[in-house]
Amino acid sequence: VGVSHGPDGVFLIDDQLVKITPQILEAVALLDSGPIRLVANTHWHADHTGGNARAARAGAIIVAHENVRKRMSSDQFSAAFNRTTPASAPEALPVVTFANDVTLHLNGNTIHMKHVAPAHTDGDSIVFFEEADVIHTGDIYFNGFYPFIDVSSGGRPKGVLAAVDRVLALAGESTRIIPGHGPLSNADELAVYREMLAGVIAAVEAEMGKGKTLDEVIAAKPSRDYDAEWGGGFLPPDRFVAILFHGLSGG
Repeated sequence: VGVSHGPDGVFLIDDQLVKITPQILEAVALLDSGPIRLVANTHWHADHTGGNARAARAGAIIVAHENVRKRMSSDQFSAAFNRTTPASAPEALPVVTFANDVTLHLNGNTIHMKHVAPAHTDGDSIVFFEEADVIHTGDIYFNGFYPFIDVSSGGRPKGVLAAVDRVLALAGESTRIIPGHGPLSNADELAVYREMLAGVIAAVEAEMGKGKTLDEVIAAKPSRDYDAEWGGGFLPPDRFVAILFHGLSGG
């Protein structure tokens, strides 16, 4: 979650799961007792949009890429988890959408929401606070563990690499980077994450180039050089390799 507050009101980036919305709002209220004016969604997943309806009922305007609204408007099936997410209630949908980029001017900051080509999903945006030198990456960055790439929602492994490169091009030595999951980060750590992604993707592609099936690619352990450091998250190495296989195969 990212928060900007000041004379222009409260701006919230991602509002997590619906069941923890009360805790999110309580934490925001400790910073600023005023209402939330704007909410930006970095993508459509429910762990980033779950508080939309409550924020909207309180008067907040929801802003996101146009594909976020499209996906939230209908049931979404995730092959990776064999799970269907029902369509969101109309009040939870973004009411301001954009195709490429949009710029907000709030609390002394020029805030750029930049859509990236299909990466974690097909509706990802990064949020760059120009004067504050802060970047919220959404789920193109899982700090400390293998990332989930939602191939069923148009996500693509090489798109994640390209999106990370866009963030690195914006970031400097002192830039604070808010990942979609994991602790607050910086450009040096993001560069290490990129190196890992590029390495595992290349290794999976090499095995696929030999004509191997999914099971054969998994058995070859293409992520083995990175598993000790990155494989302890919610996606074990074999599942991450499977996601890369499907993403590199075009879904």
